[in-house]
Amino acid sequence: MHTHITSRPDRAGLRSLIVSVPQQAVSGVANAAKTLQAGFTTLRNVGAAGYADVALRDSINSGETIGPRLFVSGPPIGATGGHCDENLLPERYHDTRESVADGVEEVRKKVREIHKYGADLIKICATGGVLSKGDSVGGQQLTYDEMKTAVDEAHMLGLKVAAHAHGTSGIADAIRAGVDTIEHASLADADGIALAKAKGAVFDMDIYNDDFILSEGAKMGILPESLEKERSIGRAQRETFKKAVQAGVIMTFGTDAGVYPHGDNGKQFAKMVEWGMTTMQAIQAATATAAKVLGHLGDDLGAIAPGKYADIVAVQGDPLANVAELEHVKFVMKAGVVYRQDDQATVIK
Repeated sequence: MHTHITSRPDRAGLRSLIVSVPQQAVSGVANAAKTLQAGFTTLRNVGAAGYADVALRDSINSGETIGPRLFVSGPPIGATGGHCDENLLPERYHDTRESVADGVEEVRKKVREIHKYGADLIKICATGGVLSKGDSVGGQQLTYDEMKTAVDEAHMLGLKVAAHAHGTSGIADAIRAGVDTIEHASLADADGIALAKAKGAVFDMDIYNDDFILSEGAKMGILPESLEKERSIGRAQRETFKKAVQAGVIMTFGTDAGVYPHGDNGKQFAKMVEWGMTTMQAIQAATATAAKVLGHLGDDLGAIAPGKYADIVAVQGDPLANVAELEHVKFVMKAGVVYRQDDQATVIK
């Protein structure tokens, strides 16, 4: 429920400046194939430049490209200088991301524009982030009114809203504004967790990601300031995850794949179990719960039952006894077509 299918982990920080939108689209084709082979038959992509994820979704749906079924956001909406802007270049370049919006009317227009160009959902950046330069990871960056406008406009158009939100106040305002899913949710406090439970908001928390960023991030080009932000927030996010599970907040399966390698998505399962979920809860977060959170988009997903898509994966052992089995999928069927059999990639019509 939280991927960046057109991104590569080795193009972080300053390295991202040399990557064009066409390159991202090509990477998306390769990443989609890897992810399907890993057993993930449906993804929600939350953020891609130039609507590259829209193009990839349509290519997969037409049969031109092999990959998971995609539900995509296109470019995320954020404030000038915020997490979803580009702060790597000096002022003389006047470089601004395509979906930057300041004030309620600009936000409203961006929601309509993103809908126009084919997105299935809207993503907003409510707070700062780990991998953005020059901002506080928890600092709020969109006002309540801006978020409420985004939600009202998106819901009117039949789209759900995902909010990137690490910080306490940004999480609370996003929930009050009616956002459907809170991405990361790292610093949600007791009041924020209670508010999410009361409002039915969903937490989508990428708690495996910390391991990869801290062990491999420097080699991938992640900036030193971003590594420091991750060190300050990684453990806190996992503690928040545990508290949210205990409180009964709806939790879904988000990985932030693209920050770490596509195809390794299954490593999230073991972390979810380590930090408070039962194995079945973790599996359901990635299947039945995820389908429900997608709303009408997920009506035919999330279960093995008559009338649903025939999406089935199999592993060698019992994942209820050892959840890490889900990191080693041996069989993949998507919509009745076999894409992996006995550890070999295949397509059987």
